[in-house]
Amino acid sequence: MSAVSSSHPVPDQTIGVAIIGAGERGIYYVGSRMAELAGETGLRIKVVHDRLPDRTALAAEHLTNLYIQAGLDHQVEASNSMKAAIEREDVDLVLVTTHTNAHLEPVEIAAKAGKRIYLDKPISVTLKDAEAIADVEKASGKPIMMGFTRRYERPWIEAFNLARNGRIGDPQMVLLRSVIPYTRYLQLWHRTNAASGGAINDKGSHHFDVLNWVTGARPVSLSAFGGRSEIFKADPDAPERCSECSRDCPYRRHETLIDIAEGVARVPNKSWLTATAPEDRNDNCVYLPGSDIDDHMVATVQYDNGMVATLFFAIFGPYSEDQETLEIIGSAGRLRMERASGAIDLVSDYGRKREVIPMASPDRDSSHFGADKELVRSLRRLVDGDVPPVGVAQGVASLRLVTAAHKSLSSGGRTVNLETLEFI
Repeated sequence: MSAVSSSHPVPDQTIGVAIIGAGERGIYYVGSRMAELAGETGLRIKVVHDRLPDRTALAAEHLTNLYIQAGLDHQVEASNSMKAAIEREDVDLVLVTTHTNAHLEPVEIAAKAGKRIYLDKPISVTLKDAEAIADVEKASGKPIMMGFTRRYERPWIEAFNLARNGRIGDPQMVLLRSVIPYTRYLQLWHRTNAASGGAINDKGSHHFDVLNWVTGARPVSLSAFGGRSEIFKADPDAPERCSECSRDCPYRRHETLIDIAEGVARVPNKSWLTATAPEDRNDNCVYLPGSDIDDHMVATVQYDNGMVATLFFAIFGPYSEDQETLEIIGSAGRLRMERASGAIDLVSDYGRKREVIPMASPDRDSSHFGADKELVRSLRRLVDGDVPPVGVAQGVASLRLVTAAHKSLSSGGRTVNLETLEFI
């Protein structure tokens, strides 16, 4: 089903929500959009929990203020107990936005308590945890919704539909180009593979999910080249964080063009300034030793229907409007979708016809080009009984590609069998 709806009826009842993990994604993207759309969706965030008490309290205060701005007298509470927050009687829906390596426990608690669950992507760092989450979902009998934002973005949905309706003939090849200067992956907790799976998991999980979605087939093999460039070579003499640095640096957190464009040109709250552990700060120096994540990759996937898909990925490079594009080549045409503008350049009838289709969302000035607002609307529909646009099965499938990519990268590009995850 399409995630984008044409109308938004006012709900008859409100739904209580708990957010587990008070970081940027949970509070300042999804949680904030939820508070802004409270009148439309009836979703009410009752409680927030994070392992850092000060971050929890500040998040609850931020969300309460958003409800007030929306004209609602609603108080969001802070809880120092994850279990107590999830098990509250007034909570129907649990949002899990913890660090990726900590997804399993809150999902288990929420499912046991009979709650509906939203799980942010990636599903996990390890396939063991991912498969355990799939087992929890199966035992609960309730689908878990996942946060692969491209599935909620209008241009991606329309590109998928165009590729499937014969406008370009039979799809043959896919190229997803992602050159987004997300140096924040070296500045946040994502800087270690143990916590996040690195940029290739956190961002690449989106992209691999898109490749699986567009091809509609079973991935058979993968090979990948890339790794860690010398651009962010560790410097033991560098200051630990941007707030302590006087160097002239193009990567200063909250001052980069990408941070400004995405609405994070300021520190969300003072808990990030007072935090001392690298995993709790959001402005670690990109040259700070201790990061083990890769920063670029070209991965090619062969599917069992004969289609071939390539991901061209880097977290360095310039900020530009064509930073993320999707190109699908068919037997009689091709389409190229540019995420930032929402435009789809469609060539059909063997090149005889060409048109540019504007598909930007009316909410495109909001976070993730409007996807987060549509995601929130989909959460209400999930609680009302709809099947989610994307779920755990797709999360596991994406992580299998990420796992294979890491393995191939570490071997210098050897091809990995995606059934066995062994080298061919």
